[in-house]
Amino acid sequence: MRIFDPHIHMTSRTTDDYRAMRAAGVRAVVEPSFWLGQPRTSPHSFFDYFDSLLGWEPFRAAQYGIAHHCTIALNPKEANDPRCFPVLDELPRYLVKDQVVAVGEIGYDSMTPAEDTALAAQLQLAADHALPALVHTPHRDKLAGLRRTLDAVHESALPPDRVLVDHLNETTVKEAKDSGCWLGFSVYPDTKMDEERMVALLRTYGPEQVLVNSAADWGSSDPLKTRRVGDLMLARGFTEDDVDQVLWRNPVAFYGLSGRLALDVTATDATHEGNSVLRGGE
Repeated sequence: MRIFDPHIHMTSRTTDDYRAMRAAGVRAVVEPSFWLGQPRTSPHSFFDYFDSLLGWEPFRAAQYGIAHHCTIALNPKEANDPRCFPVLDELPRYLVKDQVVAVGEIGYDSMTPAEDTALAAQLQLAADHALPALVHTPHRDKLAGLRRTLDAVHESALPPDRVLVDHLNETTVKEAKDSGCWLGFSVYPDTKMDEERMVALLRTYGPEQVLVNSAADWGSSDPLKTRRVGDLMLARGFTEDDVDQVLWRNPVAFYGLSGRLALDVTATDATHEGNSVLRGGE
């Protein structure tokens, strides 16, 4: 089973996670830029973080035979902080980088006017840079959030078939599918979707344009949830081709819209800018 996790925050994970993911079949990941848990107080802290997504994390992933790409954006939660808003002006210099395969995560957290502005600006940046967009739907009042998201997409210059609407569930999947956007589902141990619900939705709506991710981060999450979904699909009668479509071909097709996806992991040096994942006498 080959697996492409299209939404995982490896900055929050350990090298042991990379090792376990490789053993489970994960061969590629996309890491969206996101809120780190503690509010940033300056745009410069974003820039250091973006640089790590373009340098250190691809290096670290390659040590375990995993291709790493990222998406870059001002995330919805921090779009509400005026100290962070200048990040929007600096995004173009990151969106031209080869490792960047979409603008994201963008979208809504609390559905504020500031989030409206940031979402519209970044959808335009995606159109300007010929990139797809990864859109975060809010964790609260999800259907209203989805509808507001789709309104913003339809008002933008970015076609729906270049938009991945993530964190969907049973209340939002039909309208998202009808919109023509790609469908993203985050599978978590305690919240969002679980394996059983995910497989049930795949049976109802089919595997077309569906991406399943772990969205693993610093909270309660599991970087092997993609594999667990694949195993359950097989146990529930889906074919190996169905699993390959959902866990590999669909994310390749969506992020391939960027023209930048490179899935062959080349040999890397032992260090990145003088730094290594090794410690002590290893």
